[in-house]
Amino acid sequence: MINEKLKRKEAVALSYEATKNDAPKVIAKGKGIVADNILEKAKENNIPIQEDPTLIELLSKLNINDSIPEELYQAVAEVFAFVYRTDKEVGKRKS
Repeated sequence: MINEKLKRKEAVALSYEATKNDAPKVIAKGKGIVADNILEKAKENNIPIQEDPTLIELLSKLNINDSIPEELYQAVAEVFAFVYRTDKEVGKRKS
């Protein structure tokens, strides 16, 4: 019998304000219950959630308020494009 270690849920929240920041920033991160709380707040505020374990692993190494390093710009841009498309689709459904 093989015992598989269950991996704890992780979450990282990003924010980007073009007028204030050069790059997106980590505004929250956590594992387990903290991750559950981050995801719950996102759902409560209709913020789209994208699952990307590889990106989470990289972003979780950053501290809160750290800007995203240049080598992650492409991956994070894809996340923001997903959020933009999702927001646009939700807007169409509400009309």
